Amino acid sequence: MEFKNMSAEQLEARLAEIRGLLDADDADLDALETEVRGINAELDARAQAQEQRTALLDMIGDGAGKTQEEFTPEEERKVIDTMEIRNSKEYIDAFADYIKTGDATECRALLTENVAGGTVAVPEFVYDIVKTAWDDEDLLRRVRKAYLRGDVKVNFEISGSDATWHTEGGDAVNEESLYLGIIELKPQSVKKWISISDETYDLRGEEFLRYIYRELAYKIAKAMADKMIDKIKACGTVSTTTCPGVPAFTSTTISIGLVAQAMGYLSDEARRPVVMMHQLTKAAFKAAQYAANFPIDPFEGMDVVINNSIASFSAATTGVPYLIVGDLENGALANFPNGDGISFKFDDLSQKKKDLIEVMGREYVALEVIAPNHFVKVTK
Repeated sequence: MEFKNMSAEQLEARLAEIRGLLDADDADLDALETEVRGINAELDARAQAQEQRTALLDMIGDGAGKTQEEFTPEEERKVIDTMEIRNSKEYIDAFADYIKTGDATECRALLTENVAGGTVAVPEFVYDIVKTAWDDEDLLRRVRKAYLRGDVKVNFEISGSDATWHTEGGDAVNEESLYLGIIELKPQSVKKWISISDETYDLRGEEFLRYIYRELAYKIAKAMADKMIDKIKACGTVSTTTCPGVPAFTSTTISIGLVAQAMGYLSDEARRPVVMMHQLTKAAFKAAQYAANFPIDPFEGMDVVINNSIASFSAATTGVPYLIVGDLENGALANFPNGDGISFKFDDLSQKKKDLIEVMGREYVALEVIAPNHFVKVTK
């Protein structure tokens, strides 16, 4: 039976059944993992559809729709109650317990309209913490995001013939010659561990959630930003069928015109380039500007994105990039197959003699460069 034809209760029962199969010696873990991902995807899709319906009802309740007169007071009260309960202390406490134990029974009992059979809806302040972490990471917030299930393939043009002018009645236009490459975005887990005391673990509700999410969300976002830099650095200078080209040139000095020179290597489709560098490299640029008494901006009016996983100019050795100029919005993509929320695991055994509990935050994401000549590297 296809997942879409199963009830929420049947899907939950199958998950419970799979949980009991994991310890079997002959368990096909790959097949079970695929099935669990499929079930979770179906449950998530149902939960998202329900949230969308709730949002539409909320719009109608605010007068945004034309059918407000058909929206009964009882239904309006139900929508208001849904949002109130989701942000109530009782629900927040239940959500904190769910994060610790993985048991969502109490959350679902409190808010069945949004979460029955699907992903547990987070309190609004938790969503705001995660969103703030993404926004505070200056590089990651510029990368275009997608929320597509499974592996995603993106075509990019390596070469192609130009458009041709044609006179009516003239010779037929030659067929376009097009050479394409394909990028496959394969998600991986980004994980961050922290250790907390028993006293911290015993914190209740909002206080506990704020501590956990703030400790882990930005660290995970920073790890994604560093991975994106690694992807750019790993690209060759010429496009292949599996990797867009990232041009590179060498400069052994910091000059006022260096960024302008780098921009010349970008595609004209790179519409929103930024300058990415180590903090010390930015200081070297400013020192060169002040030393020469130049009143001009060495960064050509572009935003400077600091990422210290890029080698500084002083530390870079031969062939190592110390400056990257490029368009993160159009040249890169981050795909979150399971949404951009963070999941947690708790280990209260590994360090129990120290009265410590290990907490792992996890995000599932794929990051890739998806367009040629949207970045350029400057090396020593």
